[in-house]
Amino acid sequence: MLHSHDWSESSLILDMFCREQGRVVAIAKGAKRPYSQLRPVLMPFQRIAVSFGVKRGDDVEVLLLRQAEWAGGPAFCGGGALLPGFYLNELLMKLLPRQDPHPVLFEAYADTLQALAEPGLLHAALRAFELILLRQLGHLPDLALQTLDGRPVLAGEPYELHPELGVRPAHHLGESAEGPNVLNGSVLLAMEDALSDGWLNDPRRVKPGHSPMPSLMAACVPALVDLKAITRSLLHYHLGTNTLRTRQLMMELQQP
Repeated sequence: MLHSHDWSESSLILDMFCREQGRVVAIAKGAKRPYSQLRPVLMPFQRIAVSFGVKRGDDVEVLLLRQAEWAGGPAFCGGGALLPGFYLNELLMKLLPRQDPHPVLFEAYADTLQALAEPGLLHAALRAFELILLRQLGHLPDLALQTLDGRPVLAGEPYELHPELGVRPAHHLGESAEGPNVLNGSVLLAMEDALSDGWLNDPRRVKPGHSPMPSLMAACVPALVDLKAITRSLLHYHLGTNTLRTRQLMMELQQP
């Protein structure tokens, strides 16, 4: 479950991310009642097995939650991972259309939640998830090629990753070609290699528990600072806003 809010005195409207159905909005009748069997199950970040029906007289995109039960798996660690976890949820709610399956993204999301428990992996996990999200939605170009002319990216050369122009040489920044939003070609090639794993291009081959997260996280590590600025720029461009509630909250908490 990504998010819930009140629908009536006893019911909830849920925003959920399902492996086979994608992002789903559903009504959970009676879920707020003290003795409801749904109440202890409908928790953020918890993997559950669900079944749906269609709520009569309403838009067919709004489903009726028939049943939900715990589906096993490790519990979300919470603590310092809580805000980053809600950040992932906010990205999914704002960028994913309803009922558009993304099994690769689902497995990556599950892996990311577990990686957030390790402080040393947190930033690499967030950057890797952002890249997979952008790629799955068609917003991330081939990182092994310069977007405008199709020439190959070369290891050791500096490149920008622009929201509209894609991958382009960064020589125009000066002789040193150093600065924000600049990545070494070797980093781009390593990230593309992880993102282009053959099974990623065929959803029928995606198996539960299989995601490109480990190799992509390793590719992100050499450029975490610059990559954070780049993914933020790409996400803001496609979101149409520079404001995310979770990011604003994290900034406020960091202020003295």
